[in-house]
Amino acid sequence: MPLNRLVVIGFFLVLIGAVLPFAIVMGFVESTFLLNFLAFAASIIGIFLGVIGTAMHIGESRRQRENDWYE
Repeated sequence: MPLNRLVVIGFFLVLIGAVLPFAIVMGFVESTFLLNFLAFAASIIGIFLGVIGTAMHIGESRRQRENDWYE
């Protein structure tokens, strides 16, 4: 999976994890255990995907710079 896609998916999951509790607090959506857990899980998974995608991108750019240095 391309690194950009990991970061974008992570961003949207974190966004869902922030919008769902806001909608619950404002009264647009009824609060249920499943919905609360879904918001929490989306937020945590989104953060992990974003961090993993960013770390992979940094590792790839460092490898590319090292290869350019030795060539």
